Amino acid sequence: MMPIPLPAPSSSGPWTVPDAPLLPRLELEPTMSREGVFDGAWWPRSNHVLAELPDLITALGAHLGRIVRVGLDTSAWDGVPRSVVVNGLMIRINWFAGSDATISVTRGFQDHFLLLVVPPGTHSGAAALAMAGASATGNHTPAAELLLG
Repeated sequence: MMPIPLPAPSSSGPWTVPDAPLLPRLELEPTMSREGVFDGAWWPRSNHVLAELPDLITALGAHLGRIVRVGLDTSAWDGVPRSVVVNGLMIRINWFAGSDATISVTRGFQDHFLLLVVPPGTHSGAAALAMAGASATGNHTPAAELLLG
């Protein structure tokens, strides 16, 4: 990925870009071989699903193709709707219970990808280790172990 150049610091503050979108903190398994438990990891900045999901879906769409559905545990998120519109397309949201450390995304017919979700408040070092483990080719470490850091 190519770095985005930052503007020069202004007198009002260092290195600020007004209204610049934050890229999702996302790491995918590089071969997309689908041989491991996880196909990658996502580290959202908050538990606000409507603030976080559109950028994730946009980023995943660039790598995987059109996303049609997302599955997540409602207990881990604030205000989960039944669908969200991203880039003019409606994405359905399925709810399931019991795994706040994962999110599934579906493209096409029954083509599922499973991502580890690193909780928003996780220390950056622990988050980086968990994301690297979940995006390693052939990963088989359970979510709970990856998140122990």
